[in-house]
Amino acid sequence: MLKRQPNLGQMIRRDRLIVQSNISVLTQVQEWFEQFCARYTTQLFWLKPQLYPLSLALTEGFSNAVRHAHHDLPIETQIEIDLALWDDRFEIRIWDHGKPFDPNQIEEPKPGTLRQGGYGWFLLRRLADQVLYERDGDDRNCL
Repeated sequence: MLKRQPNLGQMIRRDRLIVQSNISVLTQVQEWFEQFCARYTTQLFWLKPQLYPLSLALTEGFSNAVRHAHHDLPIETQIEIDLALWDDRFEIRIWDHGKPFDPNQIEEPKPGTLRQGGYGWFLLRRLADQVLYERDGDDRNCL
């Protein structure tokens, strides 16, 4: 998931967190994200207004990995989260061990209708400038 500004720049900081596939660690993930960003909000004028959408996108992506990709896997199955802060953009990558899938096959909910599921992708696509899914050679999904 990317939150991109118009220019390409230089990387400022990168960090990685590996957690169990358990929704109870979501607070840990959110606190790690906030601490990662805290020292740069005054240096990078564009970052502060993007913190809430980025945090929400991270929360949704992590929750999707736990609830969907890992729903049949042991709780010890790891989810890896990579944050990369550039002077002009923020990149979030979430790696899981779920089965491959085609996100283009997920239908977006129609306005005014209620249904169970499918809102996560809808939300992610609105929060980030770009949402990419890929399967790597280690049989992991990367969002």
